[in-house]
Amino acid sequence: MTAAVSGLSVRRAGPLALLQDAGRFGVRQLGVTQGGPADPHAWAWANRLVGNPWGAAALEITVGGIELVAERGLTVAVAGADLGATLDGEALPGWRPVAIREGQVLAFAQPLNGLRAYLAVVGGFRAEPVLGSVACVVREGLGGHDGLGHKLAAGDSLRVGEEAGRAVPPREAPEAERPDYRGAARLALLPGAQIGEFRGASLFDAFNAAWRVDDRADRMGVRLTGPLLHCRVTSMISEGIGLGAVQVPPDGQPIALLNDRQTIGGYPRLGALTPLAAGRLAQCLPGQEVRLVAVARERALADYRRFRAAFA
Repeated sequence: MTAAVSGLSVRRAGPLALLQDAGRFGVRQLGVTQGGPADPHAWAWANRLVGNPWGAAALEITVGGIELVAERGLTVAVAGADLGATLDGEALPGWRPVAIREGQVLAFAQPLNGLRAYLAVVGGFRAEPVLGSVACVVREGLGGHDGLGHKLAAGDSLRVGEEAGRAVPPREAPEAERPDYRGAARLALLPGAQIGEFRGASLFDAFNAAWRVDDRADRMGVRLTGPLLHCRVTSMISEGIGLGAVQVPPDGQPIALLNDRQTIGGYPRLGALTPLAAGRLAQCLPGQEVRLVAVARERALADYRRFRAAFA
C-alpha cells in the first residue's frame, strides 16, 4: 500500500460527515456494533466509479453538508443523495468520476433528493483501522479519520494514497442504479423473530398501512409512525440484534435498527429489513412514507447475492 498523504482539508463541516468502510465485524460479542455505510448501494457505487474494491473507505455526508478543499489533484465520485454538490460553485455531476485540481472547493449543502451522499476517491481514504475497520461510530468512539470516532470538523484533514489523482476510464452508473429517493419507499422485510406473537389485526396493519418516517431517526435506527401494533409478548430476555431488525416497543410504533444499533435488545420484533431495504430507509427524510413488504428468505438472499456479485 502506498504512503498516505493529505488529500482534502475541511473548511466547513456540517452536523455529520463520517468515514465509512464496509463495517466492523467479528466483535459483536464485545458489545461493539458494525458501523459501515448506512446505504451500501450508494457507497458501493461511489467506490466502483473510481475503481476501488469492495471495502474501500469513503465519506458519508448527511444533511447539513460539508465544504472541502483539495490539497492535491484527485479523482473522486459522488453517489447517493443529491445534496446540491458543487465544485468551485458549479454543479458537480454525480454517479461518475470527476477530476479535481489542487485548491478547488468541493461543497455539499442541504438534501434535494435523499439524505446521505457518498464521496469516494481513487484508492480510498486512508486512516488507521480500529478493531479491523476504519468505520466511524460516534457513540462508541471508534474509527473514523482519527480513530476516535469523531465526525469531521473544520480544520480536519482526510488522507489518501499517492495514487488518488490517477485518472480512471470515463464511466457512469446506469440510470436504473440511480434511485429516486422521493416518494413512498417499499421496504423488503423478512418476517421472523416474534412475528407470531402479534395480533392478526396488527399484522394486517404492519404490511398494509402506510408508515411515516419520524424525526427521531439517526444511524442507530429509524422510528416509524402509524397504526399501533399489539404483541402478546410484553417482556422477554434480550437477544442479539442484526441489521434491519424491526423492534416494536410498548408504544406500538416500530423502530428499524440500522448500522450503529445496539448489539442486544429486548423488544419483540416483526423480523428484519434486508440490507438493501435498510439502506433505502436510511435515505428517507422525516415525514416520508414507507411501506413494509414481506419477502421470503430465498428471494432476499438471491437479491443480496446479485448485489454483492456486481461489486466482486
